[in-house]
Parts: sequence; structure tokens; C-alpha cells
Amino acid sequence: MRKKPDTAIAVLARAPVPGAAKTRLAPRLGADGAADLQRRLTLRTLATATSAAVGPVSLFCAPDCSHPFFDECRQRFGIPLHDQCAGNVGARMLHACATLLHDHGRVLLVGTDCPVLTPDRLAQAAALLDEHEAVVWPVEDGGYVLIALRRAAPELFAGVDWGTPQVMAQTRERLRQLGWRWAEPAPLWDVDRPEDVDRLVDSGLLDMTNPIESVA
Repeated sequence: MRKKPDTAIAVLARAPVPGAAKTRLAPRLGADGAADLQRRLTLRTLATATSAAVGPVSLFCAPDCSHPFFDECRQRFGIPLHDQCAGNVGARMLHACATLLHDHGRVLLVGTDCPVLTPDRLAQAAALLDEHEAVVWPVEDGGYVLIALRRAAPELFAGVDWGTPQVMAQTRERLRQLGWRWAEPAPLWDVDRPEDVDRLVDSGLLDMTNPIESVA
């Protein structure tokens, strides 16, 4: 029986620096509050990824691995750190994908903005990749929260208007041009706009009041 290729998970995260993290939410939360939310969302995503039993997890750090928070993540979750490369979102995703596909048969790439991403959903994406060249999990605002691939294809990330409602539609068009068969589960929601903060608070998924304990 042929062995199924192993799967790795890449989490792409930005350092929780006030004024540089979750800037769209700063009018609602303030610069410090937006950075704190970035920190909490990253920890939640890493907890989800490492408990999913899908495969090894790596954290790709922007602008690089030097922020102390990333070392806390490394210690807390026992995961390796990688610098994100220079360039736009597409270039950084392609770099993370190619890095992990060097040693693994498949990769799941996720950001940190989706609190409703669960271990079961990560496992579902990995299972769908058994029968598809790609899995893309859309979000309601027109982007996507996860992309799972068997190989790195630069065309998939080129010429996309990142950060706009056109991202998912443009990605579908590139998948069609590649001739790939892909799976697309029902859309989730993420935290990217001020109104999303209310939804997050109402959901009870993330405790915004208790301080985050640092690793000793």
C-alpha cells in the first residue's frame, strides 16, 4: 500500500508591534489594543494547529523572528521559527510553501485572523487534499484563511490584489488556468475590520480581558 505523503502546517504571523499589527483595527482598539489582539489570535491559531494532529507546525514570522513574542511561541508550542521573506503576501506565502515542501509532501498555509479555524477543520482540509491538487478555505470578505497545496506554484500567488475582496475570485481564476482540481469548503469569517471585533466578542471564542502569561 502506498504511503500517504506527510503534511506540514505553516502559520504566517506578524509581530505584535503597536502601530504595525492589525492596523485596520487601530481606530477601534487603539494601537496597543490591536497589537494585543494580534498576539491573542496568533496564540489561538498555534494552539489549534499544534493540536490538530495533521503534521508538524512551523511559524513564519514577519518581519523576522527577532521579536521576543516569537521566541515565546517557540518555547510554548515547541515549533521552529522561520523568517518571512520580503515582498507582498503572495511572495511570502509562496516562500513558506516552498520551504516546507522541500521536506514534506504537502503543506497547509494559514494566517492568524480566523478564530473559528479548528483542529477538525484543519484535518478536513488535509483530507480533502487527498483528492484535490489544492484546498482553499474562503472567508466572507472575499479572501481566504487557508490554502493547502501539494506543490508550490508561483502562478497561484502572482498578480493577486491582496487585501481586497477580489482575492478569492482571482485565486479561483488562477486555479482554473493551472487546470487544477480544488476543494472549497463553506466560507468562514475572520477578524480584519472594526465590525469584526464585535462579532469576536459576541462569539466568546477569545478572552479579551485576561492578560496573556509569558513563558517563564
